[in-house]
Amino acid sequence: MTNLPNTVHFLPELEAATGKFDFPMTNDYMFRAVLQSNNKALTGLISSLLHIPPEDISSVEVTNPIVLGDACQDKEIRLDINVMLNNHELINLEMQVERNANWVDRSLVYLCRNLDSLSQGQEYADTLPVVHIGILDFTLFAGEPEFYATNKFMNIRTHKIYSDKLTLHVLDLRHTELATEEDKAWGIDHWAKLFKATTWEGLKMIAQNSEYMTEASNSIFRMNADDMMRKRCLDREEYYRDIRSWKKQLEEQAAQIEEKDAQIEEMITELADTKAAMAEMQAEMARLRKQLESDSR
Repeated sequence: MTNLPNTVHFLPELEAATGKFDFPMTNDYMFRAVLQSNNKALTGLISSLLHIPPEDISSVEVTNPIVLGDACQDKEIRLDINVMLNNHELINLEMQVERNANWVDRSLVYLCRNLDSLSQGQEYADTLPVVHIGILDFTLFAGEPEFYATNKFMNIRTHKIYSDKLTLHVLDLRHTELATEEDKAWGIDHWAKLFKATTWEGLKMIAQNSEYMTEASNSIFRMNADDMMRKRCLDREEYYRDIRSWKKQLEEQAAQIEEKDAQIEEMITELADTKAAMAEMQAEMARLRKQLESDSR
C-alpha cells in the first residue's frame, strides 16, 4: 500500500502537542482501544498486513468488543481482537510485548479455535479462512530474526499448500531494519514504527502521509487524554510489571538452586575424594601393620 495524499488531518490539539506521551500502542489495552474504536485505522492496518487494497475491503467488524474504560476484574484479561473481514474471513490480532515461551502453541490454539466456527448442519466446505497476526515486541526465534513472517500449512517435501484457510503472521517490532521491499510497499514498517512511537513529534512524522495512520494517531491522542483509558492502560503496565518481577524472582531462585546444586556436587566430589584418601590410608595402615607383625617374629 503506497502512501497516498492524506485526506485526514491531525486533531488541532495533536498538531500542537510535543514531547513524550505515556501510552503507545505497544500497551495492549491502548492497541485494543484504538483499533476497536477506530474502524478506519483498523481497516488500514489490515490492508497493510494482508496486502489487500483498501478499496477491496467492504467491511471490518470486531466480533469480540469490550466495554472500553470499564475496569478489568481480571488483570489477565485477553485483549486480542477478533475481526470478521468482508463477511468471509476471520482474523485474530494480538499485541504481545512480554516474551512468552509458549507463544507458538498459544497462537496455534487461537488459530484453530477460530477455524472451528461451523454451526450445526453446515458443510465442511463452509469453513471460513482464519488468520492469526501476532505483533510481538520480541524476536520469536532468536537465531532467525525476520521482520514480517507468513506461515502456511504445507507439504514439507513439495512445498504445496495443503490449505489456504490457515495462515499465521508474525510481525517483529524489534527488527524493522529487516523489512523487505514488499513490506515497505505496503507500509508495514511504518505501522511497526507507529506502534513503537513514544513522542508526539515522532508519531506525527510517521503518520503524516497516511490517512489510516493519522486516524490511529488521533485515537492515540484521545485515549491518552482520557482519564479512564489512562487508568486501564496503567493497569496493564502494572500487570506486566508484576510478570517481570515474578520472572526475575523465579530466575533468581533458579540461579540460587543452580548454585546450591553446584555446591552439593562439589561436596559430593570432595567426599568421594576423602573416602578414596581414607581407603588409601587404611590400606597403608594394614600394610604397615602386617609388616610390623612380620618383623616381630
